[in-house]
Amino acid sequence: MNLTTLIAEPWADYGLVDSGHGRKLERYGRFRFIRPEPQAMWAPASPNWEADGDFIGASDEDGGGQWHLSRDVPRGGWHLRWEEVRFTAQNTPFRHLAFFPDMAPQWAWMRDRTAEGDEVMNLFGYTGVGTLALAARGARMTHVDASKKSVEAAKANAFLSDMADRPIRWMVDDAAKFTAREVRRGRRYDGIFLDPPKFGRGPNGETWRLEEGLPGLIADCRALLDDRSKFLVLTVYAIRMSALAIGELLRQAMADLGGAVEVGEMAVREEERGLLLPTAIFARWSRD
Repeated sequence: MNLTTLIAEPWADYGLVDSGHGRKLERYGRFRFIRPEPQAMWAPASPNWEADGDFIGASDEDGGGQWHLSRDVPRGGWHLRWEEVRFTAQNTPFRHLAFFPDMAPQWAWMRDRTAEGDEVMNLFGYTGVGTLALAARGARMTHVDASKKSVEAAKANAFLSDMADRPIRWMVDDAAKFTAREVRRGRRYDGIFLDPPKFGRGPNGETWRLEEGLPGLIADCRALLDDRSKFLVLTVYAIRMSALAIGELLRQAMADLGGAVEVGEMAVREEERGLLLPTAIFARWSRD
């Protein structure tokens, strides 16, 4: 199985400016922020970074820490754009900014395979940028996330993007349980994409652990696809897991539908030198 690298290039409202010594400097619209980045083991292009905010990580491995922001940064967020999608970026307690810019190549790839009226499901949909990217192409979307706050943010982004009237089902639900119910209902989808966390809790206290739950969830996703379906995209940010492992999981699950499975790493291109900063792994199946 060959590994490929999926590269997120800079765009008008986002760019990885510089990276190194365990940190990265990014631009989000008119603001610049510094965040920890363990994989940036090299030296930065510039020794001095000017930023509007800096996330100082905690000493544990659970991703804790705190933002230190200038007074100019709006605490309620500010608006950015990717293609037709407008959304609110915001400094969250989880060190990211309420969307994942390295997903842009995945959004573009799925849009190329989406037609008007296609039924597509986004599991662990978060603030809905991916959902809206496909809704803009005419897909009938099902957006699932266990966090009511995230789903409300996704609805607000739909309004901001003038897509509040698009056919989108907004579901506050445990992704695995919802998918299993869709199988029992006999539903089908033209495409599914999912970005499961390493660990999470559902709205009723359900516990999700990636290594335990992923095989069953992928099996249920396969049951929702048929010989007319077009794609399944899986992204994983758990760095202890291998792209080869999730690729084989997907290959076996989708074997009877034909098509092809592609696996590899996701990365963002740094603007200063063009080097690639790895961010996640992925596996995706497509009909073509």
